[in-house]
Amino acid sequence: MITISLCMIVKNEEEVLARCLDSVGRAADEIVIADTGSTDRTKEIARRYTDQVYDFSWIDDFSAARNFAFSKAKSDYILWLDADDVLPEKTREGLILLKEKLPPQTDMVMLPYHTAFDGAGRPVLTYYRERLMRRAYGYRWEGEVHEVIPPAGNVITLPLPVEHRKQKPTESGRNLRIFEKLLKQGKSLSPRQQFYYARELMIAGRDQEAAGWLEHFLEEGKGWREDNIRACLDLAGCLGRLGKRQHALAALFRSFVYSEPRPEACCGAGDLFSGGGEYRRAAYWYQLALSCRQPEESGGFRNPDYDRFIPCMQLCVCYDRLGDHAKAEEYHRQARALKPEDPAVAYNEAYFAGLHAAGAEEKPDAG
Repeated sequence: MITISLCMIVKNEEEVLARCLDSVGRAADEIVIADTGSTDRTKEIARRYTDQVYDFSWIDDFSAARNFAFSKAKSDYILWLDADDVLPEKTREGLILLKEKLPPQTDMVMLPYHTAFDGAGRPVLTYYRERLMRRAYGYRWEGEVHEVIPPAGNVITLPLPVEHRKQKPTESGRNLRIFEKLLKQGKSLSPRQQFYYARELMIAGRDQEAAGWLEHFLEEGKGWREDNIRACLDLAGCLGRLGKRQHALAALFRSFVYSEPRPEACCGAGDLFSGGGEYRRAAYWYQLALSCRQPEESGGFRNPDYDRFIPCMQLCVCYDRLGDHAKAEEYHRQARALKPEDPAVAYNEAYFAGLHAAGAEEKPDAG
């Protein structure tokens, strides 16, 4: 049976740390916590679960902090979590079982990471992360921000999700500040850092700059396939917000170079045509989205709603605008079957009920 060290870095996480550690339970044989400067009760809470609580002076480098925590681990494998992560019961029990069943040649285990949820608690943003690593392999975190351990060795993928359940927003501008500090110091950004710097610029509303970095990232041609696809989608978003519709379409279609069409790219094209009032052309792309799938094992960012729910909702709108209310209602029924509690579905339900009521009033009496 293998042993597992949970290694975490924390700062001012008194609201969520106990929730995280309680969810881990017997899955971890050892807990290592590196505190990067808490001024609340975080360390006090941490010491209820472990005596391995260390201070680490924050130097604007997430990898340095995580590598420090890893250096204190003594178990066979290392598991990492953020304080606002939670292990669902299925995952916790799966990890406990894995301690007995993990193939001995395994170096790294990739697990799904659910980071956003709809009103019913279903994940709407998920991707895979390196989550459990053999300590003896000597894995190291890379990157001052949006840090990563590049997959290496014998890697397996398991369907045991970790849930990111934030209760407070990330420190505003922190990641962007770190990136711009690196640039000011004359440091070159790796392809992955270029991609994430562009995304931070986008979050900050600096679409013109973000588009430039995304173009640079794609032109260099050194990115991971899934990051390349996402860069195309993000570039299209930037260009669309800048009013460059044709360029935005070109960016979406550029994603087809890296893989077969993904549902999100097809919906993006549909949104651009729909926004221009070209509902029949938009419907073509939403229909195509229904026939596409992004493989879960691709590892990249994935919103499952793009597989069926979003295209059905948009096809409902398109056919309604085209005057084909029967077809519009059929797509509404498909969307309703997927998410009956969704507010937009409820709105459409009332809309079609109104159409039926109006039609019944207009229908002449028999006889």
